[in-house]
Amino acid sequence: MKSGTVVYSSLAAALCIALVTCLAGALTHHHTISSGSVSLAVGKDGGNKSSPLLYGMMFEEMDHSGDGGIHGQLLQNNGFQGSTLGLTSYAPVGDAQISQDISKPVSAAIKSSLSVSVPEAVSDFVGFANTGYNGVPVVNATYNTSFWMMGNYTGIINIQLIGSHSGIVYADHNLTVQSTAMNFTQFGATFNSIESPDGDNEWHLTFDGSKVAGSSLNFGYIQLFPPTYHNRANGLRKDLAKVLEEANSTFLRFPGGNNLEGLQVDSRWKWNTTIGPLVDRPGRDSDWFYPNTDALGLDEYLWWCEDMNMTPLLAVWAGKSYGEILSGPDLEPFVDDIMNELEYLLGNSTTPQGKIRAQNGRKDPWKVDYVEIGNEDDLTHGCATYPDRFNQIYKAIHDQYPGIILVASNGDLNCLPSPLPEGVIIDLHLYRQPDDFVALFNQFDNQPRNQSVMVGEYGCRNTTSAKGTYWSFLQGSCSEAVYMIGMERNSDIVKMAAYAPMLEHFGFISWSPTLYGFDSSPGSITPSTSYFVQQMFASNKGNTILPVTSSSNFGPLYWVASRTDSQYFVKLANYGLDEQNVTISIPDTHSGKLYMLAGTQFQANQPHSITIQTVTSNVRDDGGKYAVTMTPWAIAVLAVS
Repeated sequence: MKSGTVVYSSLAAALCIALVTCLAGALTHHHTISSGSVSLAVGKDGGNKSSPLLYGMMFEEMDHSGDGGIHGQLLQNNGFQGSTLGLTSYAPVGDAQISQDISKPVSAAIKSSLSVSVPEAVSDFVGFANTGYNGVPVVNATYNTSFWMMGNYTGIINIQLIGSHSGIVYADHNLTVQSTAMNFTQFGATFNSIESPDGDNEWHLTFDGSKVAGSSLNFGYIQLFPPTYHNRANGLRKDLAKVLEEANSTFLRFPGGNNLEGLQVDSRWKWNTTIGPLVDRPGRDSDWFYPNTDALGLDEYLWWCEDMNMTPLLAVWAGKSYGEILSGPDLEPFVDDIMNELEYLLGNSTTPQGKIRAQNGRKDPWKVDYVEIGNEDDLTHGCATYPDRFNQIYKAIHDQYPGIILVASNGDLNCLPSPLPEGVIIDLHLYRQPDDFVALFNQFDNQPRNQSVMVGEYGCRNTTSAKGTYWSFLQGSCSEAVYMIGMERNSDIVKMAAYAPMLEHFGFISWSPTLYGFDSSPGSITPSTSYFVQQMFASNKGNTILPVTSSSNFGPLYWVASRTDSQYFVKLANYGLDEQNVTISIPDTHSGKLYMLAGTQFQANQPHSITIQTVTSNVRDDGGKYAVTMTPWAIAVLAVS
């Protein structure tokens, strides 16, 4: 993912390579008037094998997709991590004063706490509020909350979820604590809530001010979790995770993206500061304009993959930050760090790092078969040194873990070792406007079949305005479908393709569009038109690509056919202004489903408003033939057996 002014780069350099033919000006025939009638005859045998991992996702912490997003913890700035937030999201409740107190750190990692001072003669309950990420989602559910506390106090702590402006109390829970001034103690509680009609809510912690009048108490590392995916402690927010689960992605590329690299070497993503107890994770200033808590850390990514049956694609830091690039002897300590990370993931519980993993709750090694070396090293001055940096890291990993499939972070031959070691996958990133995506339909048709490719980031963008189109629209999603059909036709060499970015909080947008979005209000989760394309294509894919005899050339209609055993899949995209009447012949099939995404050219699902989504209908054969009407800009999948 790009940051800063690089965001809107055309990435021409990444595409104009020997492996990937530049196609500027090609396939312009999609603008011609079609006859409106196309016949397709799907062969039963032949064709090429298709990668089982083809359709996946790329995730990095941006637009509060992790903190305040798919990671379940709902309170913002809960550990005062990073250097930019101050008292963001905090407010006093009652007659109290609050301040950030660096003299009383919660731990070596959580370097400050919240001081709540109570004036003399106060007799009411007082405390503080946290307003979350533009509000706290309050639903009819059971919540878990916890906090660390220091100061002399024995008595009731009251926890509430309450409307910020309405004052309506949705949850009210008391717990009794005994706290001392000697050290921080953690307390927690579980409570039930009723649903708020909006996201304008906050979390309150109050205590008996009469017991603290003229003094103060300190609170730190506060947390609030709704129900989590697979009921995991420190887990994913269940509602957001379920939407992703239903997309049926086969792999997850993480932790970035630019957020892997760091604005400086020391602010890179450091795996070993994202593991273990949360109170021991310092967080960091990230590349995307707000601090990361790293509560969504290395183990949490792996649990995420395991729970969703996704293959992990782990990226490791390869010496390039935005401020400095390290290579040669300067890189060697960081190569050692990569090897420690892999031992943590893959070593048995008797190894030094494997023992730490077991202590952190995972006795058995994780299954990590794919590792990417760096991110976009053809950009931001990384090209010249990447071949040597890649070789240095490749040798260390391959010598010890020869079974790991390694990915180079770009596809520019000038930025890759020559020769590239056998079995290495190259990574292409493409953000394009609709016509430009369609022009790349046959990008992989005539490439050598011995070089595997990953499209590690792709998505359609309209960059005519400063930050691009706010949200996906049907023509753009149709252009992605055309490109995906081109990839699937060549999925013997295109091993993986990750739509990016994955998720955004509507209140914190630095990049658009994304696959789906949300905010703090009930029912806010909004899949984009591109989400439904990804879901249709990932859910209906064979293991063998089949030959198709057609009555027309590609454009404006595009197609690909595949099969698994007795089930056949035909994907269609109509990138044009005219309706296409398609007759599909698939011998020896009888019935199935037709999945269709159709609407007007610029139709989009705006936040809180899903106006276009996949429509499913039953189909039966007429002598092995199926008639499908493709309206302009429609995307469809026919699945029959």
